[in-house]
Amino acid sequence: MSSSVFKGVDVHAESNNEAHRTGELPPDRLVVRRGQSFKVTLKLSKPFWSGEDSLAFVVYTGGKDASSEEKGTRCRFAVSDPTGLPTGGPSSWKAVLEAGSAPSAPAVLLTAPADAPVGKYALDASLWDQEETLATFVLLFNPWFSGDSVFMSDERERHEYVLNERGVIFRGSSDYILPLTWDYGHFEDDMVDICLQILDRNLKYRENPASDLAARGDPAYVGRLVSAMVNNTDDGGVLAGNWSNSFAGGLSPSHWSGSHDILARWKKSGRPVKYGQCWVFAGIVCSVMRLLGVPTRVVTNFASAHDTDSNLTIDVYHADRGAEHKESPDSIWNYHVWVESWMKRPDLKAGGDYDGWQVLDATPQEPSDGLYQCGPASVSAVFRGETELPYDVPFVFAEVNADCVDWLVKADGTLVAMTSNSKRVGKKISTKAVGSDQRVTITDTYKHQEGSEEERAVFKYAMSDDKESIGGGGDGSAPDGQPPLAPPPKLTMRFEDVSVPEYGRDVQVNLLLSSESAVDRNLRIHVTVEAFRFNGTFVAAVQSGVREETLKPSAELSVAIRIPVTSYYKHMLHADSLKVSAMVTDKRHPQKTYLAEDNVVLRDPPVLVTVDRGVRRNWAAWGEVAFLNPLQETLTGMTLTLAGSGIFREEMPLSLPNLRPNTRVRVRFPFTPYKAGPKMILAHITSDISKDFHGYVTFIVRP
Repeated sequence: MSSSVFKGVDVHAESNNEAHRTGELPPDRLVVRRGQSFKVTLKLSKPFWSGEDSLAFVVYTGGKDASSEEKGTRCRFAVSDPTGLPTGGPSSWKAVLEAGSAPSAPAVLLTAPADAPVGKYALDASLWDQEETLATFVLLFNPWFSGDSVFMSDERERHEYVLNERGVIFRGSSDYILPLTWDYGHFEDDMVDICLQILDRNLKYRENPASDLAARGDPAYVGRLVSAMVNNTDDGGVLAGNWSNSFAGGLSPSHWSGSHDILARWKKSGRPVKYGQCWVFAGIVCSVMRLLGVPTRVVTNFASAHDTDSNLTIDVYHADRGAEHKESPDSIWNYHVWVESWMKRPDLKAGGDYDGWQVLDATPQEPSDGLYQCGPASVSAVFRGETELPYDVPFVFAEVNADCVDWLVKADGTLVAMTSNSKRVGKKISTKAVGSDQRVTITDTYKHQEGSEEERAVFKYAMSDDKESIGGGGDGSAPDGQPPLAPPPKLTMRFEDVSVPEYGRDVQVNLLLSSESAVDRNLRIHVTVEAFRFNGTFVAAVQSGVREETLKPSAELSVAIRIPVTSYYKHMLHADSLKVSAMVTDKRHPQKTYLAEDNVVLRDPPVLVTVDRGVRRNWAAWGEVAFLNPLQETLTGMTLTLAGSGIFREEMPLSLPNLRPNTRVRVRFPFTPYKAGPKMILAHITSDISKDFHGYVTFIVRP
């Protein structure tokens, strides 16, 4: 309006964003962090004189009518002279006139309190009895500000856990750990809108917007609703999970190599994207939390327990010769992936004992408070066995520290207890190192050393009666009234790889047996090989055989086991590992059965990705993908998918010709990067008869 005193405003989006470490986002949108000042310059129709004229601001989130000063979603505050004290208390917004400001274009430094709700805000100004909405901006958590509940003191860690868009997610098994490069892409142009939409689509917002908006100053609250919204099970969230053999109507979870394409598809369609599994859920949660400003890292727990009856005991069944495979309601996943987010937890204890890393898990396994959500569960609380604390500490404790009982299923259906193991679950808990792609083991942050007196004491404390009862397993009692466990075996068994197991080649392992016996032991050895999904779900029987061997005193017996590629490769379309099991019976003591297992994860053949030198922003460039068919069968229905934040706006699919055995395909492709800095291109190859294969290349895009 021509009569308005406000002729415009400059929010200095580019410079403010750089100062607030959001400079990777589009320069035309203001995105700032709480507890840190940002500059706005007003353009007035006449001079403003500090000390004579009264200039005030109003900020609000959730709409002018729905916002509330009482709930902290609306705040009115006056501008102070640069030499004076800011108005308002410690939880109030602040506005200070910048020294040397021109009267007709006063520059004001605005600062959000450290506990302000995050989200989209409107900025109103009031001067000479006129009030107008001048701008909108987005407010994030601030791990660089000591007063913020997500403050992290180490700059290298802040860069890794907030700013880094490139990650590594570890998969496989505890003996075969394989890295998967993941593109978080949280600074892509539309990520702010996507993350705000995730917040506004949550059920609590739909039920009571005012209360939900007011609670968004608490990272624990925000993390919990993100863990609920990233899966679609009960709230129309981002991603649909699928652990079956069919991915009709969508894409296999192994298709994805980054978060942004999934999130962009969800925002565009308004429907859950199909499909994901645990590492995909974790990658998306990490992207959203990092964009919101909460330091977050992806964590993999190998030999992860899913304790369905909450008794801290996992029952595993093994079929004897002639017996059918028996599923257990409990399971031990080869690995399970979640995230840890860094925050204070004043809701748990004022002394800060439970501050720091908190587990968040969006994989829909068990409902919590009526929704499929998990966390934030304090890692410190898990370490101490404080299973009465919110949120979902008992579930996480079981994942990393449940006991395991193995049962032999006889041909007539009866069960024979074989072993009880308190050390099988929760191995090599891993995350990416700060500043490199190396794997760091963080098991000791979740529990004491397995088998130690401290670890057993915490286990008993976690099950104690003065907490919410989570059962009393671990005593070796058989289900359905079966006999108690036999004494620990004196036969020692272990597996040894002959060579690194690779997809497309025969797998060869040796079973090594030894005994303290002073006499020969005539052994019946039943070896089975089965294909399993990583979450412990049986897929198919691959091979089985029985042999008899004699174990000499003071000697080691080596039994060679060979798994031909022709027997396993088709099953690996739906499986992630080959479980090699050896059940051994001493013919003199047939009532005793001994068990050894090896979860073999095959190393994928390489997908080689290269780019030409001298890549520059907004300049056309070229790259190449090379891949060799590892099978003795022609690969058909092949597709190459390329992705990479700052490189491709969306995934780039390319059809490939059929590929004969031991033949290499090379594909040249063009790309034009739209962002400078460290970038990567990820390549994903699929076919009708083989598992999926991934490769990547990292490089620098010059301005």
